[in-house]
Amino acid sequence: MGLRKRLPAVILLAAPALVILLIAASILYGAKNITMDTVWDSIFAFDPEEIDHQIIISSRLPRVVGAMLIGAFLAVSGALMQGMTRNYLASPSIMGVTDGSVFAVTLFMILIPNAGSEMYIISSMVGSAIGAAIVFGLAWLIPGGLSPVRLAILGTVIGTFLSGVAEALAAYFQISQSISFWYNARLHAMDPSLIKLSIPFALAGLALALILSRSVTLLSLGEEAAKGLGVRTSLIKGLTMLAVVILTGVSVALAGKIAFVGLIIPHIARFLSGSDYRWIVPVSGVLGGLFLALCDILARFVNAPFETPVGVITALIGVPFFLYLIKTRGGAQRA
Repeated sequence: MGLRKRLPAVILLAAPALVILLIAASILYGAKNITMDTVWDSIFAFDPEEIDHQIIISSRLPRVVGAMLIGAFLAVSGALMQGMTRNYLASPSIMGVTDGSVFAVTLFMILIPNAGSEMYIISSMVGSAIGAAIVFGLAWLIPGGLSPVRLAILGTVIGTFLSGVAEALAAYFQISQSISFWYNARLHAMDPSLIKLSIPFALAGLALALILSRSVTLLSLGEEAAKGLGVRTSLIKGLTMLAVVILTGVSVALAGKIAFVGLIIPHIARFLSGSDYRWIVPVSGVLGGLFLALCDILARFVNAPFETPVGVITALIGVPFFLYLIKTRGGAQRA
């Protein structure tokens, strides 16, 4: 077996060590540096009166765990979308899925301001479905609308529209301060209880993604080829979008809009893993989690002692990558 074929397995085997390393780095470094001894004591001898212990347990640990989960969810969503549509520009942030989530969360906060936290997750998933349905529905109606560049433009336009309407509603109903969390991706404000509530939904979405990965591989060969191999394409596409909606909805509910993770990471995972989505999906999840956690750490040092929004870091990487894809691959669907 060649090195290239072993690489996905190596990445997955190395993942636990890399996760522990990044969790340690994220906890230790920030506006206030913390020693390893303090971290150890906060975990095994927690003292609620100790400020550093409170920072670690209630802020930095949920923050890095949330960043890794969100990065994994967005990367897996992007991988599924790219494989299903054979569109190398497909991702939740570009196709209006995340903006649909923010729009729905805004409406939810206006209509049911005192509902439980689990409703944020549900409303966010509903919004993901609405955003995806509008973008892909319009793409079917427009000649050539499913080509990568046109679909990306359509997704950007619809996403901007939904985001603009959400901001206007937030301003009109005077909830702009409350809703700002979902616009700015503030990982430092991660809610540990919301992470716990999201786990069942996230596990369902990830399990569905892994189950569908073989069928997505066949879809990536083309719809006619997939049908010839016995794939029920309409069913698989519907279930794939369900997984995307769940994972993206959970991500937005946890930390708001974070762009480009779902675009960049699947391409890297595909380069490292080949064309089999049974490898691409889990490798995307691992790399996505590590990538966003690393971006979050970098965001603390760009303008220290002030924190830069993590979305700025992902955009600095993602925008050039997006332009590179358009320049090198043009407007044709992936072969």
